Amino acid sequence: MSQKNKGGPFGVFEEVRLVYRNKTRADDRPKIDCAESAYKILRAHWDDDQISLVEEAKVMFLDTRFRLMSISTVSKGGLSGTVIDPRIVFATALKRRCSAIILSHNHPSGNLKPSHADISLTKKFHEAGRLLEITLADHLIISEEGYYSMANEGHIP
Repeated sequence: MSQKNKGGPFGVFEEVRLVYRNKTRADDRPKIDCAESAYKILRAHWDDDQISLVEEAKVMFLDTRFRLMSISTVSKGGLSGTVIDPRIVFATALKRRCSAIILSHNHPSGNLKPSHADISLTKKFHEAGRLLEITLADHLIISEEGYYSMANEGHIP
């Protein structure tokens, strides 16, 4: 929330105030204890009519006990790519007060092998999260039939 000041010798500007109201009890949130549990939840929230058509990115926001706080679609692209802006992801993570994130995107082709860009993006998010003390728990590449976990395959330190 922001409030306008009344002006004065410094001009008019807005003051920022952070407000947070938790609407879901922590014990009611599903625990993400492995890549497969994250995949099952993500897959249930993916549009079946779009998963093989356009590339899309979603982020899972987790609390300190790796319980799912929320999922957000952060990017929707074309047949072979989408742009995931770290500023959008981490602004949301900070506002949500989460401790960890799981980045995910689909490959409409069904090929689960990560590209060099996927691996580079994972490293970029890991470093940004480290600076902000928000853990990148995983980066999943998903398709209709399965997933690839960057954490399980050693791409996240």
